[in-house]
Amino acid sequence: MTTATTSPADRLVTGPRTLAGSGLDAVRRHPLLVVLALMVLVFQLTTGSFLDGGNLRGIATDAATLTLVAVPLALLVISGYLDLSVGSTVALGGLVAGWLAGQQHQSPVVAVLGALAVGAAVGAVNGFLCCYLGLSSFIVTLGMLAAVRGLAQQLFPLPLSSFGSGFAWLGGSRIAGIDAPVFIALLVLVAGALFLALTPAGRHVFAIGVNREAAYLSGISIRRTPFALFVVTSVAAALAGAIKASVLDSAVAGTSGAGFELTVLTAVLLGGVALTGGSGSVFGVLLGVLFLGCLQNGLTLLNVPTFWQQMAQGIALVAGAALAYFGPRLTR
Repeated sequence: MTTATTSPADRLVTGPRTLAGSGLDAVRRHPLLVVLALMVLVFQLTTGSFLDGGNLRGIATDAATLTLVAVPLALLVISGYLDLSVGSTVALGGLVAGWLAGQQHQSPVVAVLGALAVGAAVGAVNGFLCCYLGLSSFIVTLGMLAAVRGLAQQLFPLPLSSFGSGFAWLGGSRIAGIDAPVFIALLVLVAGALFLALTPAGRHVFAIGVNREAAYLSGISIRRTPFALFVVTSVAAALAGAIKASVLDSAVAGTSGAGFELTVLTAVLLGGVALTGGSGSVFGVLLGVLFLGCLQNGLTLLNVPTFWQQMAQGIALVAGAALAYFGPRLTR
């Protein structure tokens, strides 16, 4: 029996072709990559300072809390569910953490754990109602969006501030030369990607999103896995709220996290996650987060009025929904 060999010359030819093919395949699967590159180029040419180190660091810091919530929310959407209560959970988590650190003079660790416990409680309620009672995740989490916001306003009717230097570490310190919020967001990105790619539970997330009944007949727990994702998503939202409170040294029940649920959903949809479930990737979510971060930062540098920025984000949400719907069909 003979074996085929490849000469060095052949490898020199096929190597670049393989790389080019992989690059084209990446563009087909993530068309937002090209749009993001063009947008960065336009903003750099028009502002002259978009790619400055300080500005890029600001974009990364602003995008960190969005990434923190977008990754687990994307996993939840892939499994066929939705959580619209994350904005209110951000507010409640930040308020609880700030109250414990400032008014109760607790350590930053206790303050963050308190926020995480509140987030876990919200996620458990969402998960139980949606996964075990079979209620619509859209209706349930939309109701929780209002209920949790109302609870936050009832518990903390006045703005909170002055949380102390210890709590400020969470949003203002650096770990291994990286801003702490960015470092935490990177850990979440890596954990989310590894979970989807290397664990059986990650494959179960896709299976549940594609066909819940078939997944059940295959022996997959179609309730426990989404329930856990609801809890993780709300915990991440509460942590994001604590980080925001640490950075701003203040938290307001009526405005903290307002509209955050639409922003994070926009990032998820722009990243190619199908709202109907069953498809998506962590890399795509990262692209969606970076797109929104660069868009807002570039428009701010150009002194574009706030209402135009809001219109641009609304258009991006519609574009994300269209991309999530037509993207899989165009890549077949």
